Amino acid sequence: METKKEAKRLLSMAILAGKIMLENGAETYRVEDTISRLCNSRSFITYSEPFVIPTGILLAIGFGDDILTYIQRTKSKTIDLNKIALVNEFSRNFVSSEMTIDEGFKHLEEIDRLRAYPSYANVLFGGFAGGFFSLLFGGTLYDFISALLISMLVVKINSELGKINIIYFINNFIAVAIGTFFAIISVKLGFGANMDKIIIGIIMPLVPGVAITNAARDSMLGDFLAGMSRGLEAIIVALSVAFGVGAMLIIFHGGM
Repeated sequence: METKKEAKRLLSMAILAGKIMLENGAETYRVEDTISRLCNSRSFITYSEPFVIPTGILLAIGFGDDILTYIQRTKSKTIDLNKIALVNEFSRNFVSSEMTIDEGFKHLEEIDRLRAYPSYANVLFGGFAGGFFSLLFGGTLYDFISALLISMLVVKINSELGKINIIYFINNFIAVAIGTFFAIISVKLGFGANMDKIIIGIIMPLVPGVAITNAARDSMLGDFLAGMSRGLEAIIVALSVAFGVGAMLIIFHGGM
């Protein structure tokens, strides 16, 4: 016979699964759905109601005549679709098998400990993203090379600033301002041909595409609180990028 302790363990496990997904860029409705499936997969749970916002999770479950609740605050935000996919796969396996709650915890802890892609990979492919976007918007081969190299620098600076817990608005502002400075210098030295195409390329790795997508999907599903929160996050990131470019162009207005 299942005990209240097991119900609490299931509650904690479901919260951990939701926390991993939310902190790695999952939509709030997907987090709520995963938590509900995990809780409802065990017959001794009579009720489950998750409430998820971009900065926290509230979960209540029923066990007999008792209602157990758990609140989890989330802080760190990153994008790791691999972890989201792994938690999705785990939830399907947990629901369709006789996996114990302790085994579920071990699987989730292993997923949580997985390292993201190495720093050099993020820097390298962030650089290629910036370079190819420069070409996409009509840049020359020299613009491509300039954007590639400067984008690598921008991604690296943004990553290093993130390690010291600076507000992400400041992270993006500083990284983009430095990238714009080098874009101006590359054009003044004659290496780059089109400063606007280079700048378009270097800001693309920092464009909040996932936040915009999640805001739209949450809003269309009727979760307007999460949609507005995600949308505001995207606006703040976009403004930090715009201010970084604008500030450096004003300082070097002669290069415009």
